[in-house]
Amino acid sequence: MPRNTPAKRRATNRFSRQVRLSGSDDFQKVFKQTGYRSADQWLTVLARQNEPGHARLGLAISKRTIKAATGRNRVKRLVRESFRQHQQSLAGLDIVVLSRNATSQASNPELVSALQTHWQRIAKQLAKQLV
Repeated sequence: MPRNTPAKRRATNRFSRQVRLSGSDDFQKVFKQTGYRSADQWLTVLARQNEPGHARLGLAISKRTIKAATGRNRVKRLVRESFRQHQQSLAGLDIVVLSRNATSQASNPELVSALQTHWQRIAKQLAKQLV
């Protein structure tokens, strides 16, 4: 199926390797050196400043908290899309999003709203520390 979207626009919306946390070293740095934290009943977001200068995202959506693979994939898709939309305000951070037990019961609009709140809290914490 051909896409009607111009190639240039598609390329900018991808979740490329440079904006992903890859490898356990990157995840461990965030877990051990958390500078920013936001949590609610569905998700926990941990962040720390990084060297690359652009936001990077890691997902820890566990099978223990969301049993069905379709549910885990739904949450990952929502988190990645929300991250893409807010990554300019999160520049310079390594971020890990963890799921909680109630995540599988949350609707898509509830998760999108929660993620927006998390991004705003993290950005506010970052701005407060930089001042």
